[in-house]
Amino acid sequence: MSQVHATFLPTDAERAVLLGRVWRADTGGPTPVAVRRGELVDLSAHAATMAELLDHAELAHIARHAPGAVLGSVAAVLANALAAEPDPALPRLLVPCDLQAIKACGVTFAVSLLERVIENQAGGDATRANALREQLQGALGDDLSAIRPGSQAAQRLKAEFVARGAWSPYLEVGLGPDAEVFTKAQPMSAVGFGAAVGLHPDSQWNNPEPEVVLAVNGRAEVVGATLGNDVNLRDIEGRSALLLGKAKDNNGSCAIGPFIRLFDEHFTLDTVRQAEVRLAIEGADDGFLLEGLSRMQAISRDPLELVAHACGAHHQYPDGFMLFLGTMFSPIQDRGAPGAGFTHRLGDRVTIASPALGALVNTVQRSDAIAPWTYGVGALLKHLRSHQP
Repeated sequence: MSQVHATFLPTDAERAVLLGRVWRADTGGPTPVAVRRGELVDLSAHAATMAELLDHAELAHIARHAPGAVLGSVAAVLANALAAEPDPALPRLLVPCDLQAIKACGVTFAVSLLERVIENQAGGDATRANALREQLQGALGDDLSAIRPGSQAAQRLKAEFVARGAWSPYLEVGLGPDAEVFTKAQPMSAVGFGAAVGLHPDSQWNNPEPEVVLAVNGRAEVVGATLGNDVNLRDIEGRSALLLGKAKDNNGSCAIGPFIRLFDEHFTLDTVRQAEVRLAIEGADDGFLLEGLSRMQAISRDPLELVAHACGAHHQYPDGFMLFLGTMFSPIQDRGAPGAGFTHRLGDRVTIASPALGALVNTVQRSDAIAPWTYGVGALLKHLRSHQP
């Protein structure tokens, strides 16, 4: 097994059922693929889109056994996605979803609630964060992991925050009965493995957010999971929660991938509940290295509870949706001036990894400098019509 294959795929890749999408240069469009025995197999004869594939009654059989053209080795495609000069003849790895809505949950880890309150209290000013952090931790402590949102204990804690002048809208979604579920990106707009994520040019205080992302089909069935980077603009969102749209939905505002792993006897929701998600940020020109770990056991709301907040009788997603589950990672390590905290620099390489899901690797650029988003649902439909038999 090549080093690329071993590094970026699940540690038990030989038994994992992996689905994704690639761009085929010979057809001029995207196609769903399965990973089998180290090769990418085209599944377009069985489903034209990932949304259709994940909704298929015979999903597991198609993923494992359905015939299709072999498009090349997954190792070569992964390596090509990270190459300085990618080979245009090879399939290009894309984000492993298409028509699905891209939703995300915020403040799902009580231990990160403190950082959200700090952002809000600081008004987006990173230089005020340390003093606020010391003040709130000294008064309330930083071990909030046992707090159950909506419980009496959570309501008492919320009242304590308010009494100390630390009211924030994040208290309601972090401690109250209702989860925060927002639209992270438009269908077809997320980026995949090896691509650049984008920072809004107005942001000067930002960070990656390593997360597990659930794949939910059009029948509201959770069929698999993958990794995601919910890029976080702390200054813009910190100025006002009403700027969430500007903070969250920009060109290249999130990455998902590399592949969706389907649930089966070897990989279940309990695997997700026990997952550890690791993060590494490597500076391109300053030798900076930051590493972090997010444990799904510390999540304050169960993944299925979050799915129920997103969809049900109150809201349907006929093409399915991808759901970011949130993170407990909010980097505070100084980068540059003391007390300035962490923020990205252009060219940073971000790796998000979990043993059962592999690794998602992206670089960081400005959202107005990366390739513009031009291939949407309309372009996909035009491509599919032109390739009808």
